[in-house]
Amino acid sequence: MRRLLVLPLLLLAACGDTQEATNTTANTTDTAADTTVDTEGSAADTTVDTEGSAQADTTVAPRTLTLWESARITSDGSQPNFQNVVATADWGTGPFERVTLVMELETTCFPFSRWLDDRPPAGQNWPPLCDAFDRNYEVTMDDPENPEAPPAVELVRAITPFGGPLRFEIDVTDIANGLPGSHRFRTHITTYADGAGQVSGSNGGWNVTGRLEIQDGPAPRKVLGVFPLYNGNYPEPYDQLNFPFTLPEGTTRAEVQYRVTGHGGTADDSSTCIGPAEEFCKRYHHVLVDGDETVYRPWRQDCDTLCTETTNSDLGQPITFCLENPMGSIASVRAPRANWCPGSVTPPRLFEVATPTAGEHSFGFFIESVAQSGGWRVSAVAVAYGE
Repeated sequence: MRRLLVLPLLLLAACGDTQEATNTTANTTDTAADTTVDTEGSAADTTVDTEGSAQADTTVAPRTLTLWESARITSDGSQPNFQNVVATADWGTGPFERVTLVMELETTCFPFSRWLDDRPPAGQNWPPLCDAFDRNYEVTMDDPENPEAPPAVELVRAITPFGGPLRFEIDVTDIANGLPGSHRFRTHITTYADGAGQVSGSNGGWNVTGRLEIQDGPAPRKVLGVFPLYNGNYPEPYDQLNFPFTLPEGTTRAEVQYRVTGHGGTADDSSTCIGPAEEFCKRYHHVLVDGDETVYRPWRQDCDTLCTETTNSDLGQPITFCLENPMGSIASVRAPRANWCPGSVTPPRLFEVATPTAGEHSFGFFIESVAQSGGWRVSAVAVAYGE
């Protein structure tokens, strides 16, 4: 089961029993302040040949769009950046040789030396701004502003570490070439506070920095369209969901990108679960593209790679913990899970369209034996390519 590392506090008595908390996914109203990011221009360089005559260098310099700079995502529901930060940016008309999303997550929990300046209040076990748990961490584009709009395009699905920092880079070149121009980007973390400060900080949260590194130039693939199909929680009664999509003329290849992770703390003592559902359950997923069905069980067994045992004495006595997940118990960090690990990105599974002709196609999915009130986060995006 998921547990936090209970830390001895400097000048305070040892903490009490560790309490469990579930990593629930909430559909929150996006009230985050919307900032606009301007495209930074680039100038062509010049080179000089051996005879001293100037020649134009047609290489276009890479450019950067900053989305967020150490922006605070808070667990305070009264604040505009509760669980979300939003930015609007125009990455240009393309074509793009490469576009990379770079995300850096900062924590107020670690390193432990921070506790010397930000001590837990009397009777509490954690610094107020520290969110010690592993949380859903998603970056999306063009979240719908009304029920009739298409779903968001999910750029990355990740889980925060247990109170630790995280950095990753995601290739979004095909998305940029398929959807050029201005878009609204959102980072969402399901951070919650513990007002008593017993299992996490009383005003916990995270700081995010995000940027797009753009190299203009010939596209590595001819992207004809990007079509968001679904983004949300798999709803009760857990029946099959179906979504049509249309491939444009000239399509020679198409795929559906399927992202899924299981969450929650519902009781389920079936043989397919090693802990609370759906976080610790192996469920069969049925994915259908034009009626062609694939059945598989998404399950991560490599979480132990995210626990480098380390000892630190900044708080007055030795503490052994996972360097990548400093606030989590070692056993919890290493436990396998429903297609995710704390402090890790979950890549999509790709499903090819067998006959990618122009016209109508279909995508559908359902998940077997989901526990009542169990949670699965699912997104799907279709991408069409030409020659």
